[in-house]
Amino acid sequence: MKAAIIFGSPSDKTVMKKAANVFRETGVEFSVHILSAHRLPELLRETVEKLESGGVEVIIAGAGLAAHLPGVIASLTQLPVIGVPISSGGLGGLDALLSIVQMPRPIPVATVGVDNAANAAHLACEILALKYPDLKEKITAARQKMKADFIRDNQGVEL
Repeated sequence: MKAAIIFGSPSDKTVMKKAANVFRETGVEFSVHILSAHRLPELLRETVEKLESGGVEVIIAGAGLAAHLPGVIASLTQLPVIGVPISSGGLGGLDALLSIVQMPRPIPVATVGVDNAANAAHLACEILALKYPDLKEKITAARQKMKADFIRDNQGVEL
């Protein structure tokens, strides 16, 4: 099971590292690429083709401002693409969120909250878990632990 994380600028590393951490925790193999839909469209196309032929099954793409990167990637592949709007500029990521979520049919991009690359990776894991039972078991165990921890931490609370 393989995933790819693509983002447009080195300044996005801090946000996108959250996705890498989730993949490490769950044992999903992944690669990381800094590419631009506007500055390097040929290299982006070539990279997406290599990712597909190399067995990548889901792509997370982070972008800020006009945030075209996830949509352009989705136009180049039929793999699931999960967009991460990144806060930058004066609108706090709202511009990126709207750019990513408003994709024309039939080129969807699943979209998570602003700067929420961890949730993008969790969604990618759920997609991969449809095919990989071991990953599904890891997700199930993690959710059971989360529930048990919540119950433990919130029982007998007094005000």
